[in-house]
Amino acid sequence: MRRPTREIRIGEVAVGGNNPVVVQSMTNTDTRDTSATIEQINDLFRIGCELIRVAVPDLEAAEALTEIVKQSPIPVIADVHFDYRLAIKALENGAHGLRINPGNIGPRWKVEAVVKEARERKVPIRIGVNAGSLEREIRNQFAEATPEAMVESALRQVRVLEDMGFNLIKISLKSSNVMDTVRAYRLLSDTVDYPLHIGITEAGTLARGLIKSAMGIGILLAEGIGDTIRVSLTADPREEVWAAYEILRAAGRRSRGVELVSCPTCGRCEIPLQELAEEVDRELRAFEQPLKVAVMGCVVNGPGEARDADVGIAGGRGFGLLFKNGRVIAKVEENRMASALINAVRETAKRRETVEDDTASNADSEGRAQ
Repeated sequence: MRRPTREIRIGEVAVGGNNPVVVQSMTNTDTRDTSATIEQINDLFRIGCELIRVAVPDLEAAEALTEIVKQSPIPVIADVHFDYRLAIKALENGAHGLRINPGNIGPRWKVEAVVKEARERKVPIRIGVNAGSLEREIRNQFAEATPEAMVESALRQVRVLEDMGFNLIKISLKSSNVMDTVRAYRLLSDTVDYPLHIGITEAGTLARGLIKSAMGIGILLAEGIGDTIRVSLTADPREEVWAAYEILRAAGRRSRGVELVSCPTCGRCEIPLQELAEEVDRELRAFEQPLKVAVMGCVVNGPGEARDADVGIAGGRGFGLLFKNGRVIAKVEENRMASALINAVRETAKRRETVEDDTASNADSEGRAQ
């Protein structure tokens, strides 16, 4: 069951409350290069990114936000460290959200100056605690970057914002240690009802980072914790968005795009299943329709899994049986299996879109008639 949190709005995106968990990523372009940054934001938007964070390391980057915000199809969050004046400039230039780090933003009066500007513009602030950059007083008190230390860092900053009557708050507590991160979020979730942004920071390269992120984010989602997520990877940001939706699907929180089921192969497999599955996966990643697609290699589990999917194929020696909605619709030669399966998925997706459009149109007509 989802833990209850307050609802805030970042631009037009509702976060927390009863809203779906929101998928976020971060650009890795030079923010001062507005063309490259806007191009990457559009690429991420097309595959489902709903909030985007950009680094604001200097005044030139803060000034670039004016054009980036204007052209971005999704809300833009400014990521600011060290210089509170950059946070104020980012707000002046239209940022929809702000991320500040208690460990380096400076003394209370600097935070208050930022909060004053955010309050006037009704822009949410994420208090983004990172185990690697806790403030000196916290390090002195706890000696190590424990979960309790991260929570205390966040709560101190929360109190500053609350003292100023500001409650458009989102919080994150990130560590590269999965279980420390999980424990920190559990403690915080029991203490406050602000929406939480979850993730494992500095998770690593693609394969390693996916494992750590799926473990940490998956545990938290299963416990009902988390209102926005980012899968932090040393990889193309598009991989972050794709991974976020796969984790959400596995946790039963959201379903977007194709769920691909494929067997691990064994000595019974008589087709090049790995190549087939990888080709199908590449071709279907851009799909938005929540379809289940099976690519199976032999007669043991293949027919059953393929029948259970919206579209599937079960391989034999030199051929495959193509299934749609539980029925065999064709026997396909091995060299045509990928194209036949992909075409069947496209047809199924198109048919569903037509049905959904007709249903929406009929509902709209009935509403006007009443």
